[in-house]
Amino acid sequence: MEIHYQDAPTFVQTAGYAIDPAKPSVCFVHGAGMDHAVWTLFVRWFVRNGYNALAPDLRGHGRSGGEVLGSIADHAHWLHGLFDALGLGEVGLAGHSMGSLVALQAAATGAGRVRKLALLGFGAPMLVGAPLLEAAAANDPAAVDMMTIWGHDFGAQIGGHQLPGLSISTITKRRLEAARPGVLFADLNACHTYTGGPAAAASLACPVSLILGERDRMTPVRGAREFAKCWPRASIEVISACGHGMMEEKPEQTHRALVTALTVEGHG
Repeated sequence: MEIHYQDAPTFVQTAGYAIDPAKPSVCFVHGAGMDHAVWTLFVRWFVRNGYNALAPDLRGHGRSGGEVLGSIADHAHWLHGLFDALGLGEVGLAGHSMGSLVALQAAATGAGRVRKLALLGFGAPMLVGAPLLEAAAANDPAAVDMMTIWGHDFGAQIGGHQLPGLSISTITKRRLEAARPGVLFADLNACHTYTGGPAAAASLACPVSLILGERDRMTPVRGAREFAKCWPRASIEVISACGHGMMEEKPEQTHRALVTALTVEGHG
């Protein structure tokens, strides 16, 4: 679906289904330099099991127009405005990597709008190394290479896809290469400079689930576990033999974790 929102075309993946106000809603937020496509499998399951499921291209990403936003808080504000534009009330919210920070901030500032929160590939602070930031700022292809190498477990770098002939690392690389100049740097810098995690976490009342990759080198499990101490009742799912890109590396395990985290009684 494409709507005109904040003076720009905005694409929202809904698997071709119209939004029904009578159904519960879930939203998936992509990470740095990415787009809605990383969530396609999961959107399809939720829409076919009685939900409004949406995965927007954030402003300036993928098929959405406008200038890319420069902070996590701005992305969260944009997301709430999108929910309003689509006529959504309460939502279950999931985000991966940068998207997990956006989801956390949106949950904290949403006045109870977020029903359940799932954070994938999460860490706060989410500091980014200087070599990667510098390469992204210069639109150097090395930034894409670094993201691709660090973003996946070794097995995913030598194929690893469940469909023969497809390569997880190549798919990731092509998605990052498709981002407009400046987008990857803006996203990485937004992650690097976000300091609102503790305050956002302290204000949450909704259930929180963390979905983590055992071998994640970008947002290591130990950091997420340490941060999660502020949520005594948080659910933590660690996917074995998995790096940062769990949606591609371990889609079935990620799917099951998302179903557990986001479904509501009577649906799915």
